[in-house]
Amino acid sequence: MLCCMPGVAFVPALLVIWSSAAFIISYVIAVLAGHVEPLVPYISDTGTKPPESGIFGFMINISALLGVITMYIRYLLIEKQNESSHFVRSSCNVLSLCIGFLGCIGMGIVATFQELSVPSVHDIGALVAFGSGVVYITLQSVMSYKSCPRWNTYFVCHIRMAISVISCIAFIPMIVFASRISMTKIDWTPGEK
Repeated sequence: MLCCMPGVAFVPALLVIWSSAAFIISYVIAVLAGHVEPLVPYISDTGTKPPESGIFGFMINISALLGVITMYIRYLLIEKQNESSHFVRSSCNVLSLCIGFLGCIGMGIVATFQELSVPSVHDIGALVAFGSGVVYITLQSVMSYKSCPRWNTYFVCHIRMAISVISCIAFIPMIVFASRISMTKIDWTPGEK
């Protein structure tokens, strides 16, 4: 199986490195071009105006593809482990994979439809990406606990669950604050609402 091939572990590492590079490169270009303020801009703001928008869109779409590959490898790994342990229903693993793929589709939507060009589509993509991501991480954490102690250590499970809890907590204010603002431009001038 693909998940048991030597060297397949480089894919999740590549996902992290590539995604980080996407955010950092588009941020640096946006700041140097004067398109955003250097102090904590929204991620989407750093990929709204050319030339950083093209780089942002391209790199985030590659990140979404790497995310799909990573999730599929994880799915295959759990299926293989489950053959001997039967720690989780196969349908739960398939559900987790589908939710993960949905999140990657959301990432692709965010990358393709810039924040100011088609804001409603961009926002829906962001909601799908982040919402599906939180559910995917939580399902993976639960499956990790079910596979203990044979396939995971409790330390790894606790780390995964901590990330899940932090993601859930962060998702709530994201929804609240995103619903309260309607951003139609990046640049703000004193005196504006």
